[in-house]
Amino acid sequence: TWHLKKIPQIVRERTFSLDNPKFEAKTKLELNSVCGIECQRKLPVPSLSDLKDLLSYETVFENGTRTLTEVNVLGVVVDPAGNTTTQRSLRKKRQIYGTDSRFSIYDKRFMTNFPFNTAVKISTGCSGILISPKHVLTAAHCLHNGKDYVKGSKRLRVGLMKTKSRGNGRKRKGTRRNGMPSFQWTRVKSTHIPKGWFKGVSGDIALDYDYAVLELKRPHKRKYMELGISPTIKMMPGSMIHFSGFDNDRSGQLVYRFCSISDESNDLFYQYCDAEPGSTGSGIYLRLKEPNKKKWKRKIIAVYSGHQWVDINGEQQDYNVAVRITPLKYAQICFWIHGNDENCTQG
Repeated sequence: TWHLKKIPQIVRERTFSLDNPKFEAKTKLELNSVCGIECQRKLPVPSLSDLKDLLSYETVFENGTRTLTEVNVLGVVVDPAGNTTTQRSLRKKRQIYGTDSRFSIYDKRFMTNFPFNTAVKISTGCSGILISPKHVLTAAHCLHNGKDYVKGSKRLRVGLMKTKSRGNGRKRKGTRRNGMPSFQWTRVKSTHIPKGWFKGVSGDIALDYDYAVLELKRPHKRKYMELGISPTIKMMPGSMIHFSGFDNDRSGQLVYRFCSISDESNDLFYQYCDAEPGSTGSGIYLRLKEPNKKKWKRKIIAVYSGHQWVDINGEQQDYNVAVRITPLKYAQICFWIHGNDENCTQG
């Protein structure tokens, strides 16, 4: 069951204009030198002033201008346990773990209907997911490398799978003749990235803050997926997660997968879902019952960050990582969607 949680408040304090970014960084879909499982355990618990700094955010607009918004955080309870993890067995393998368990979605009846139609393609080479009539959730590193915005983010576009396309005088639904999805590309009006992602704040890439929200120039009219607070592994049915994206090795195809989670920290899921670059930024979701109802509902509980290499016990270990939607991240993303915190009190 989805359990309602009281959400902290993110309150806007001041907004400053910044110099225009250079947009010269190269897109890098695989990150290195990231704080891994052992490192996460040793991280200090962020103080309230740390959280205010980390959750302040940059906004880049389609004309290339940029602002920084400082925030206050109200009603947050700092967890004294810190970034504890649930230790399970680790394996040293590749991005595809054993038998490739991904499913390419060819059937237009599935591809253009919920939940698969919430998956979108980002013009920098990543994936994302629709979270409102005009907002998309994706990974921050699809747009920014920690120091500068990537080249393609200046004229950022989002590709929504077409529900109808014309060809040879006939209407067809959602796919080209070869079964590949066709896209309707929409310009991005603005992009929000938490300050915690920037290297100047964290000293290194802070994977906990690898998420961003894009506001589309024009709203779409299709069903989107709501946000949910990420439950712990033991509260998930079979510890199973699901996500769909546009993996590079299956060009043009929508690829769906599901798997169980191996480890968790307060902010990250460590899992062995088969995935390749291109699916980065996909929304990871669960299907749970709504409180006091028999109805089941899917909600986004994490953002797929990608394949990571880290040092564990002195050797290179790899896994696929997702950034959990915690109550604080829920409050921030909800604030970005609505522009206030009045609609974000329960998650």
